[in-house]
Parts: sequence; structure tokens; C-alpha cells
Amino acid sequence: MTMHPTTPIRPLEEFDSNRIEVSFELFPAKTPGAGKTLEETVRRLASLEPRFFSVTYGAGGSTQTETSSTLDMIRNEVAVPAAGHLTCVGASRADTAAMVERYRSMGIKHIVALRGDPSGGLDNAYCPHPEGYANAAALVAGIRSLGDFEISVAAYPEKHPESSSVEADLAMLGAKVENGATRAITQFFFDNAAYYRYVDRVRARGIDVPIVPGIVPITNFERVCAFARKCGATIPRTLVDRFAGLEGDPETMKLVAAAVAAEQVAALRDQGVRHFHFYTLNRADLAYAICRLLGVGPKSVVRQAA
Repeated sequence: MTMHPTTPIRPLEEFDSNRIEVSFELFPAKTPGAGKTLEETVRRLASLEPRFFSVTYGAGGSTQTETSSTLDMIRNEVAVPAAGHLTCVGASRADTAAMVERYRSMGIKHIVALRGDPSGGLDNAYCPHPEGYANAAALVAGIRSLGDFEISVAAYPEKHPESSSVEADLAMLGAKVENGATRAITQFFFDNAAYYRYVDRVRARGIDVPIVPGIVPITNFERVCAFARKCGATIPRTLVDRFAGLEGDPETMKLVAAAVAAEQVAALRDQGVRHFHFYTLNRADLAYAICRLLGVGPKSVVRQAA
């Protein structure tokens, strides 16, 4: 894939006629107030007709009830498919099978299968449950043996921080796909060149599932930088310069964040990428604004504009 510099945002009509697709990640609310905000977020983002909403899952099922409630809320409130996350951390194979069955009984047909972060955070070493799945590839195989689910998995354009090498990382993705994964969603990144190189390497290995870019709108630059350091994502100098001095100016930071993410997605779209997954942090404002900047809006609005 040939890399080009980030280009200015252009109207959708200047690209081909294929409308880009979006999906959104959410996490279960912890308080009634947060739950109300989450419902508002779901309703607003649903107007963009996303491909799906995914809902995160705490280690060892620590948010099992909340995850299920959030998935139920999505299915009851909006006509958008919902995907439930599932991780290996702290879960036996029996626990996993029980959760898969719970998803099935709820009508959930799409599972996001992840190894999961170590208990206590990324600074700690991952230790598989003695009666559980050793890694995400094994988890995918287990889910696939239990039913005909759509299965999304994680991908890492700049290598998983715990992988011994890029090749080992690619081999793990290959194992996930061989075991039944149907889509890969990337860790967030800000350097599109890293994504292009990654896709080239993935395709060179004969892996042909969609590699969906994970996009994180920046609501707090310092916090994003801290997380990027832990997960190995590069923060380009140009990004540092754009957010410099905005720590106490949240409104300007939002405007810059929307522009930065829209530019990144527009450049990827210019290279033929058509599906983007947004890590929303349960906030609709930035993700919604970015999508509208890119020409994604309620169909009634798009028709009127046309």
C-alpha cells in the first residue's frame, strides 16, 4: 500500500461513492448518572447508523452483569447490532462457555475476543487462568467451537508491547484468524504509516480478514500520551505541537481533537479504508463531530444535503 502524506479534508463526493462505515466501543456505566449519559451517547451515535456497538468486559467477568445490561440497553433502545467483549483474564473455560451461552441467549451474534490486560494493569505480567485459555487465539478457537459467531480480535500496528517481535505478533494474528476470527480491530494509533506497513505485512502472510483502524478521539492529551507509552503507540511530534498549551482550554482541545482525528481518517479513507472503529470513552460529542466532518450523518440529513 502506497503511503501519502495526510491530506486536507475533502467532501465525500471527491472520493468514490462508497460511504464509509463506522462502529463504536462503549464500556459499562458504573453509576446511575453515567448510565443516563451512556444511553444518550448510544441514541446519538445510533443516528449515524453504525455497523455495530461493542461493549467492553472486565477481567474475569468483573463487569459481567453491567456488560450484559449495557448490551440489553443497546438492543432495546436502537436498531444497531451489539457486540460483547470477552477476555481470558481470570476466567476458566467453563466461565467462558457460560458467558458465550449468555450472549447467545441475549441474541448477541458478535463477540470481540481479547486476551485482556493483566490483573492490576499493563505494568503487571499476564498469567493465564490454570483452567482457562492461554491466549486470544485459544479463546477464539473455544468460542468458535461453541457456535457460529462473528468474532473480532485485536491487532497491533506497532506491535503488542509484550510480543517478542513483529513476526511473533503477526503469527499470533494469523493463529487467531486460523482459529476462526473474522475481523481484526487495531489498537489506536496516530501514525498512519505504521498502519500501512502493518497491513502490508499482514497481507504478505496471507491473512485476508478486514483490518479495521481503531481511532481514539483525544479528550485528554496527557492521559492519551501516558496510555500510548504503555501500549507502544507512537505520538508524532506534530501531534504534540498541536496540543501544546491546551491543558487548561478544554473547548479548544475538543476542536483540535476533532480536526486531528478527521484528518487521520480522511487520509486513511483516501487509501481505500472504509470501516473505522472509534473508542468513544462513552462520549458522543467528539465521535459524532468527527463523523459529520467526514460526511457520515443520518441518512435523512445526507439526502437533504445531496
